[in-house]
Amino acid sequence: MTAQPVILVDTRSGVRTLTLNRPDKLNAANNDLILTLTRELQAADADDSVRVIVVTAAGRGFCAGQDLGEVSGDHVDFTHHLNTTYNPLIRALRNTGKPVITAVNGIAAGAGASLGLAGDIRLWAQSAAMTQVFSNIALIPDSGSTWFLPRLVGYHRAFELMAFAQKVTADDALKLGLCEHVFPDETFHADVQAYAERLAARPANALKLTKQALQASMTGTLDDALDQESVLQQKAGDSWEHKEGLSAFAEKRPANFVK
Repeated sequence: MTAQPVILVDTRSGVRTLTLNRPDKLNAANNDLILTLTRELQAADADDSVRVIVVTAAGRGFCAGQDLGEVSGDHVDFTHHLNTTYNPLIRALRNTGKPVITAVNGIAAGAGASLGLAGDIRLWAQSAAMTQVFSNIALIPDSGSTWFLPRLVGYHRAFELMAFAQKVTADDALKLGLCEHVFPDETFHADVQAYAERLAARPANALKLTKQALQASMTGTLDDALDQESVLQQKAGDSWEHKEGLSAFAEKRPANFVK
């Protein structure tokens, strides 16, 4: 019997959807899933036909976090594990020049919560929930959560969510700024695809440069941001997309940013 792939890959209308596919384990992340997802993100970034990347999951859960069967024992080398699995994954997701949508269906716990937070845009199903469950087993949040969460909700709220492993529902996530939109469960994947296709119709080069500028601004000063904007704006202004945008504006028609 052929084993099912741990990541399902589908491409439609410029949207590459990467689906975590261990539904019987609530998509708990083992090494195979993490490394395969990292490779697929890199492949999508290198594919010129892909304009938007969606990371979602099969079944009733987004990702229950680390598959503890692979990190059990008295002397686990957590540093090595993170540096060879989750850290390259989060870097691959954040470093791609293409917009990444994390589409959270069901529970996102532990490292699964970190993955859900790492997208450029976060879309949640109504039944989705997130918990920084690490403290329940006396570990610290990892896979980028200590970077993402305080920037979204502030230091003090992030600490409370982490300390008590509080579950955040979709409605609360929307209020807190942990997601941009919440869609009904029944139409979630169709709504995500429609949203991603709208995003794919936007100017890809301009969005790549926007992502670059935003990420640099997260750790830089205002002067750094102003300098970065002046350089990247020149790159945007020299592109065919900018010329198309100007022509469309003058001709009072929708711009076509997809060659």
